[in-house]
Amino acid sequence: MKKRIGILTGGGDVPGLNPAIRAITLRGLKEGFEIIGIRRGWAGMIDIIRDKDADNSNNYNILTAEIVNKAGRTGGTFLHTSRTRPSNVALESVPAHLRDKYTAKVNDLTAEVLENIAFLGLDYLIAIGGDDTLSYGVELHKAGVKVIGIPKTMDNDVPGTDYCIGFSTCVTRTLELTHSLRTSAGSHERFLAIEVFGRYAGFTALIPTMAGAANRCVIPEYKFNMERLTELLMEDRFTNPSHYSVVLISEGAMLQEQSEMVYQSDERDAYGHKKLGGIGDIVAKQLKDLSAKYNNGRKINVISQKLGYLVRCGDPDAFDSIVPMVYGNLAFELILKNQSGLLVNLKNGIYGHTDLEVVTSHKKLVDVERFYDTERYRPKYNNFENKPFFIMTSDKD
Repeated sequence: MKKRIGILTGGGDVPGLNPAIRAITLRGLKEGFEIIGIRRGWAGMIDIIRDKDADNSNNYNILTAEIVNKAGRTGGTFLHTSRTRPSNVALESVPAHLRDKYTAKVNDLTAEVLENIAFLGLDYLIAIGGDDTLSYGVELHKAGVKVIGIPKTMDNDVPGTDYCIGFSTCVTRTLELTHSLRTSAGSHERFLAIEVFGRYAGFTALIPTMAGAANRCVIPEYKFNMERLTELLMEDRFTNPSHYSVVLISEGAMLQEQSEMVYQSDERDAYGHKKLGGIGDIVAKQLKDLSAKYNNGRKINVISQKLGYLVRCGDPDAFDSIVPMVYGNLAFELILKNQSGLLVNLKNGIYGHTDLEVVTSHKKLVDVERFYDTERYRPKYNNFENKPFFIMTSDKD
């Protein structure tokens, strides 16, 4: 019988997921494997009904070259995604056919996942996701499942790799959109405050600022002083012939007086995360109020814009078309060597792999001392030699 490989995508969608699925599938078919696409991330793995006559088309599909070639050039994930964590399933999210068996407020359905893997006859499982999705892959690896991880997240904060699928497109879109918004900021001589993704890590604000998107940026790794930020942006506005200045604000950034991040609500996902959003508007309001102090008592208006899903939708850029192709082939080459429990990666410009358990070993954050000027609220760099492609995204050794 042909060996079977399962593929799933979890967490937020990003451009580059479909090229990765395509690469794995085409390589697998060429090598004589059967490829099963698990739908809706880990949700598909708990919703399967173990009956050969049951309709599981909403949970998994057999992938073909025709299917993946059609989707491989597009953004998002045609397998769909979710933020499900099988070891932490709320009662209302337990599949209907399992509700007699699991009745607690929160349930661990890992036993069902293991049985479903056996039911599907999967020899290997490739999980494409961020540290949340991959952390459950670590649990399955420890339970004896042959798992390969592919790092994906716009925040670029998966430990063990310098690069995660989706990050380049995020940076590209941030640059494009910020430069587009400059026309309005300049026309009205306003401040431009832009909120970008970045819960714990500030790479999505730091790298675009380094590339010229903004004058300043504030990141989750360092609490900022609003008076100081206002003073700096006023200086930038004064020296700009068009009389405006720009700041990028990570969604997880905090003012010095804040004890926690700004959340849209108290609702948490399966990984314990509340939905972030709102720090950009807070900064914009305070920036307007404080500006009078530096402008002879007259307030300066602020354009406040949250980029949100605009940087994660649509087609992948060149880098997010190439890297997923390589990552997919790297994952398959590990399978051909009968290796598992590994994360494919890109370190210092070299493709390779590392232990999957690295994703739960520590958080990957901006090295503030090396890369962030805490006095000037902007990237700090003075030596580019031997740095990785994105300069400041190298992980711990």
